This record gives sequence, C-alpha cells and structure tokens, in this order.
Amino acid sequence: MNGGKSQKIPKKLQGTLWSVGIDDLDLNKNKNYIVNQILSLGFLEELQWLLRTYPLSVIKQVFIEKPAKIYSFSSFNFCKNILLGLENKKLPANRYVKTLPRDIRP
Repeated sequence: MNGGKSQKIPKKLQGTLWSVGIDDLDLNKNKNYIVNQILSLGFLEELQWLLRTYPLSVIKQVFIEKPAKIYSFSSFNFCKNILLGLENKKLPANRYVKTLPRDIRP
C-alpha cells in the first residue's frame, strides 16, 4: 500500500464493503474483495480512495487475475476500458458480469 504504513479503512466505505465489518477487513489479506467491491459498486470518492490506497498495478492485477462475478455490464466495461485502461486486453465478461452465465472452465 502507499507509503507502507498501516492504514485503516474509512467507516464511510461500509456501505460498499457491506458483507464484512470494516474493522474485520485487512487491506492486504482482503484486497481482492476490497478492490472488486469498490470497482463494481463504488462512487467517485470511493474510487479515489482505492487509487490512493493501492498502486494502479495492484488494482489491475486483482481485476485481471481475481475476477469477481459482481459487476453490471456497464460497470465492467467502465472499469476495464476507462478506469484501468485495459481496452486492448481480452477479458471474458462472463467471469465479471453477474447477469451472464458463468464459465467454469479454467
């Protein structure tokens, strides 16, 4: 994380990180959950916090290597193509978009 210092997750993120209590989250151990939840559901202020907290390379790595099937089609495209600049990277939408049938092949 930025600066290597231990950082607390702001209480105002509880609505986006709804399935786990903020005090029970660890920025490193739970980064896959934190990154995907905020990319999928976060507003501008939450996205800014995410970008201040994790390097862009880490956010991209989580998005690519640890997909979560929680995105709407539009939020997936926004995150992939606009926010993360991965428009030339072929990523299977059915591993991200909750309304598409899941592909269970590796």
